[in-house]
Amino acid sequence: MGNSGKPKSTRVFRIACVVTLALGTVVTAQADDMMVGKTIATQGTAKGVAACISCHGAKGEGNAAAGFPRLAGVNAAYLSEQLSAFAGGERQSTIMQPFAKLLSSNGRSAVALYFSSLPVPTGIRGDDNPSVKPSDLGAWIATRGRWDQGLPACVQCHGPGGVGVGTVFPPLAGQPAIYIENQLHGWKKGMRPPGPMALMPVVVSKLSDADITAVAAYYAGIAASPTSAATVGSKQ
Repeated sequence: MGNSGKPKSTRVFRIACVVTLALGTVVTAQADDMMVGKTIATQGTAKGVAACISCHGAKGEGNAAAGFPRLAGVNAAYLSEQLSAFAGGERQSTIMQPFAKLLSSNGRSAVALYFSSLPVPTGIRGDDNPSVKPSDLGAWIATRGRWDQGLPACVQCHGPGGVGVGTVFPPLAGQPAIYIENQLHGWKKGMRPPGPMALMPVVVSKLSDADITAVAAYYAGIAASPTSAATVGSKQ
């Protein structure tokens, strides 16, 4: 009786060791991926992939003037999926497709992981103006939609303030207006995959050029004042 507990305690100890080693391996692998991703993002690769930060900003904040989107804080799975779509030709871009093709699957995942780990730039609000009027075209479409035409509000998928939801609905808040416009027109032209439940081609079919310009300007303009920006930044 006195020794009956030893075999059980030994098994528990061995299981604990295996779990600890497995967790350690996962953490080490993730750290390695992070370093690979950082190298690609900041230095590029010997195969000819340019450093991502040369277009997307040193902190992944994007470049509004040139229309390059923010990558910092965007979900890793979403970013990786978009890179794979570029590589496979499902999403078209004369700039991104060549680079994505040169990256391995692991490289795409690593650089996506790196950018997802960067903090969201301060000054991006996570809310919408509750006092929206139909005359505020972009804000109205973003927060109310046009249900009489079967057009849902953007916030129903992309979240309040366009902060993004889960792995498939990316953040819109603070993205360059020209980038948002180009993506919406891209769906109209079949230059982007339809996405979850093939929603976006249906949505853009109900948007006029004026609607697209307005909603893009609305999300590009969701930026807080310097005072409130500091408050938002402290909460993220």
